[in-house]
Amino acid sequence: MARSASPRLPPALPYAAQVEIFSRFRAANPHPVTELEYTNAFTLLVAVALSAQATDIGVNKATKRLFQRVSTPQEMLELGVEALTDEIKTIGLYRQKAKNVIALSRRLVEEYGGEVPQSRAALMTLPGVGRKTANVVLNSVFHFPAQAVDTHIFRVGNRTRIAPGRDVEAVERAVEDNVPVPFQQSAHHWLILHGRYICQAKRPRCKICPIEDLCPYEEKTE
Repeated sequence: MARSASPRLPPALPYAAQVEIFSRFRAANPHPVTELEYTNAFTLLVAVALSAQATDIGVNKATKRLFQRVSTPQEMLELGVEALTDEIKTIGLYRQKAKNVIALSRRLVEEYGGEVPQSRAALMTLPGVGRKTANVVLNSVFHFPAQAVDTHIFRVGNRTRIAPGRDVEAVERAVEDNVPVPFQQSAHHWLILHGRYICQAKRPRCKICPIEDLCPYEEKTE
């Protein structure tokens, strides 16, 4: 028996609504940035790699002293996996993450002259670096309008219909396709922050939402 087709996703919000939504986000927060703390491209790469299944607050606590000691791939190699493991042991999956950070640091030294490469494909060859991590680095450090889709953006994109999609890569494409160009650089920051603090998973804070009147989500909270 043939499986029934999945229901079609609703269309993305029209252009005028997108302009209004992101105009409001920009008015409230003109220059949004990642909440991860870092000093350069390498330390941001490490911070994002450590943030998988961890909060930004937790990562920042773990890296505060680490980034005072280490700011380059060579310094990370000199620190070594045991000392790094001890530094980040408050983060989930810290043993594997420490191994990945040492391995990516070695790759950066041996293949990229100790510099963080400026392409998604090159970044994604590094141990422990996926598309989301690569996009965060490309956006925050190299100012390329890459869209790093996490669970917050996936939820907000679908719930508000700013960028509907069945998986994170589909939502990434939907952001690129539907968000007007003037807002592309900061779009993923605004959407992450909106999902983290307003459009929360279990109980969205609709009464204080700046785009409540434009949002088609039917199960709004009182």
